[in-house]
Amino acid sequence: MPSCEKIERRKLFILGCLLGAAAFFLLYGFAPLDMTNDAWLRGGYIEADIQQHYAGWLFYRQSELSLPFCFSEQINWPFGLSVAFTDSIPLFAALFRLLEPLLPATFQYFGLFTLLCFVLQGGFACLLVGLFTRRLPAVLLGAVPFVFSPILLERAFRHTALAAQFLILAALYYYIRGRREKRFFYPGLFLVNCVTLAIHPYFAPMTYALTFALLAEHAVFQKQIAKPAALLAANLGCTALVGWLFGLFSGGSSSGGSGVQYGHFCMNLNALWNPVSRGMDRWSLFLPAQNQTLGNYDGFNYLGLGMLLCSVAVVLAMLRWRRDGLLERLKNRFGLLFVVACLTVFAVSNVITANGAILARLPLPGFVVQLATTLRSSGRLFWPVYYLIFLCCVAGLIRLTQYRKQWVQTAVIGALCLVQLVDLSPALLEKARSFRPYSDAGFNLLNQEDSSLAALLNATEGKYRHLVALDPLKTSGLSLALYTADAGMTSSDTSFTARYDEAQAQQRREEFLQAITSGELPADSIFFTEQEETFLSVAQTAQEQGAWCGVLYQQTADGDRTPLIYVIAPGLEEFSHPLAQEFSEDYPLHLADYSDDFWDHGILCLNLESIGRQEDANKVILFYDTPFARQKLEGATALSDGEGGVYPILEVSDQDAGWLMVTLEIDDAHRLYREDGLCKDLEALS
Repeated sequence: MPSCEKIERRKLFILGCLLGAAAFFLLYGFAPLDMTNDAWLRGGYIEADIQQHYAGWLFYRQSELSLPFCFSEQINWPFGLSVAFTDSIPLFAALFRLLEPLLPATFQYFGLFTLLCFVLQGGFACLLVGLFTRRLPAVLLGAVPFVFSPILLERAFRHTALAAQFLILAALYYYIRGRREKRFFYPGLFLVNCVTLAIHPYFAPMTYALTFALLAEHAVFQKQIAKPAALLAANLGCTALVGWLFGLFSGGSSSGGSGVQYGHFCMNLNALWNPVSRGMDRWSLFLPAQNQTLGNYDGFNYLGLGMLLCSVAVVLAMLRWRRDGLLERLKNRFGLLFVVACLTVFAVSNVITANGAILARLPLPGFVVQLATTLRSSGRLFWPVYYLIFLCCVAGLIRLTQYRKQWVQTAVIGALCLVQLVDLSPALLEKARSFRPYSDAGFNLLNQEDSSLAALLNATEGKYRHLVALDPLKTSGLSLALYTADAGMTSSDTSFTARYDEAQAQQRREEFLQAITSGELPADSIFFTEQEETFLSVAQTAQEQGAWCGVLYQQTADGDRTPLIYVIAPGLEEFSHPLAQEFSEDYPLHLADYSDDFWDHGILCLNLESIGRQEDANKVILFYDTPFARQKLEGATALSDGEGGVYPILEVSDQDAGWLMVTLEIDDAHRLYREDGLCKDLEALS
């Protein structure tokens, strides 16, 4: 029979699960649990990342079952990729792929997964707090800040897999139990470490950090090294096996084509008291938003006013302890202190930021930066420390009131919850409104009014088997990924995946470009690029092979139009739309939007004293060297901006490979740009 202690733990866990479920339904209601409702996924809840997660699942449910699981040949065509790299929660993707014959035509599991995250967050929160008191009211109230954790709410339905923060609470729970019971092995902790890679890889270093702290302290204080080391090796081996089973080793790379290295998504030094995140207007009722820089938004770690005040109170109380007693406690937790320091330093990174300033960029060896870039969103690695602060606050209040009557302890912890929830009330209310009747037109370009892209795809429906991206489609990629999955097509676009083999993808893009220019345009593929220079390098050749070539625009709020995407559609005889322009000899020239130490958006005007070209300031402009630009500029004597301005051409130079530099008789070439920052349509005059 189970012992009384086990029965008590089960009771606490179940009550905590009910608390987590109550928090979920208070915030989101039942709408996310409608598995046939995907409008909020297609529309991009808060931001567009949720489209990535859903598109990965749509591709995978059409793919053949194989080992490893979660691999789809339709993504990153023709190589394929695991939906682990679309953050589609591999564990759930694999489970529901096995159940595919029983699923309705429209099916999403992201609401169910998030409910489970809240349920387990509450369960493990109660277990954690229950380690410090047996008074049930104190335990339940102490768990409330955990289930309404700002970092949990910030990730839920935004980066859905990262809502599984119960994994951190579970690891912290087993760490504390292990130290008290002088044990180092718990099947639950072993399982937690293994399942991290089946949910999201970022949790693995967090739970393993706490596991390492337990094993290291056990090895030192119990004078056992071999068994803890063997357990760590076995756990790592099983975790790697789970990673392979769910496709984590199928085609990813460290940077994934983002071009962002370790240090960009770092944690700002003001993160604990800065109520600022992406997609949320206001996190705190009382504290003002503060500045950030770089990608600090992804290092969101706001504690909440209740926890901030409680932290100060607990620290002041600790200072009243005898110094030797405090030092003894710290020595007994040397492993935990070590991993706390490591996680905090990694989260802050070598790019130290405070408010809107970069205080320092500490140099690191290239191989260290490359390795750290595997976890480039370093600010997330603070989460175990974040929850440890939560626990210290709640446990500190419990200890300070342990000899008081139960109602006093309940009132004190209740006051903490009240201040915390009132402070977070703007965010809680916004979350509660977030699942109002939801339109799928939010971030989905295909569902927006008068969409030229949607019109084109309707005109070509069923005509192509493959969507080929000649460059990563950073603006339209997620919308096109949803369309491609719905249409049963394959996609070579890598922009909507988190990680992929960059060299492999670039080689394939070059092969497609070479095929077009050599007269071998594939008839079963439609080609897209968001880079005008790529389009112009092949448009004329593709058009000669019977393809419709043109640019699709999108309407801005003020009525102007901006280029959205460039298209090469083989075999499409004609296509017309108010926001589409077909490629022809009348197609305009545009400056190369290039900037460095000397060029400002394609105009030579910066730091010219250092290269002795002061006389060229604002007179030399830059074009990408494409067959189209060469043909236009050959024999041209002047450029016209279409608004009455005509500027004689003094020189055309191609001395730098890939570029055409044109010297004009003009006082300031910046006048070739419109007020909205887009280049005017230029015409070469003979």
